Amino acid sequence: MSTALRALARFGRGGVPLLLWLAGMGGLWGAAAPAQAGATETPDCSQVEAVPWQRLAPGVWIWPSALPGDVSAANAGHVAPTSVVIDGGEALVIDPGPSHRHGLRLRHSLACRFQARVRWIVNTHAHAENVLANSAFADLLAAGRLEILASAPTREAMRRRCPDCLASLSAKLGADAMAGTQIVLPSRTLTEGEVLRVGRHRLRVMRVEQGHTEGDLVLWSARERLLWAGGLVVGERVPELAQGSVDGWLAALERLAALRPRVLVSSTVSRAVAPGALPPALTDTRRYLTDLRAGVLQAMDRGLQASESGTVTLPAYRAWAGHTERHDFNVQRAWREMEPHWMDLEVPAK
Repeated sequence: MSTALRALARFGRGGVPLLLWLAGMGGLWGAAAPAQAGATETPDCSQVEAVPWQRLAPGVWIWPSALPGDVSAANAGHVAPTSVVIDGGEALVIDPGPSHRHGLRLRHSLACRFQARVRWIVNTHAHAENVLANSAFADLLAAGRLEILASAPTREAMRRRCPDCLASLSAKLGADAMAGTQIVLPSRTLTEGEVLRVGRHRLRVMRVEQGHTEGDLVLWSARERLLWAGGLVVGERVPELAQGSVDGWLAALERLAALRPRVLVSSTVSRAVAPGALPPALTDTRRYLTDLRAGVLQAMDRGLQASESGTVTLPAYRAWAGHTERHDFNVQRAWREMEPHWMDLEVPAK
């Protein structure tokens, strides 16, 4: 029996000692909360709120966001799909969602509908709406019955940013929606080329640094030609460059395109419409970033300054979600990144 299990057995009937022991485990996973009411391995399935699962492939299911777009009280922060890979009664969860409540609903649905227990969680990147539902699995992590996996840059970014992200999400969604949510950091970091095994399923790990964020994690199932792209692909929604790099992101998309996926899961689910074609969301995201880069360089060629970056309007993308909120900021970020390249191009040959 592990140290964690012995501690739970010794203190399981004494609420205060158990809480103190779990709080002391913070060095392992961050500010993790003890198990909340309802976080049981055998929930009352007659009381469990159903999840609208959609099947992507044998043993692969997705919980799509009902109201995609930007985080709001209307969608309770559920703006990116949650995926599960199931075999032999064990489940791997990819991007569990935005809150403790969301994570409990996920956990209980897996137990009731699929008779599966969650053994692994993958956090693809350090955005609150993807990772804060780790909170609902803190008791399993403490008991040594679950691992939370991410890249090392993602874990570090979560450590630095998640306190502010939790406060921001709580302000946007309200106290009720975020009740019980605590920061639970990944317990193990993944390396390039590592393979995650869930029964018959094999998911190969690809790491991207300085793409959409400091550390984006991609998972590839060659058998199904199914790709989990984290936040690297967004479809008809303006990408967010707050922690990203235009050139790094474009290079990452080239790597993804070379795999020729049939189905791609990111902030949306996108399917290739013909054999050999790419999922449209991938080509749309690449097109926006390519046009953004070109537009910024063209503005520099015209002699404009960074303070005039608002002239890079890219009207073809005005109808995309988040254009008003993010496009001008993206131009400024891209300007800072592109300026050294442009200056190198302008240096006259000797």
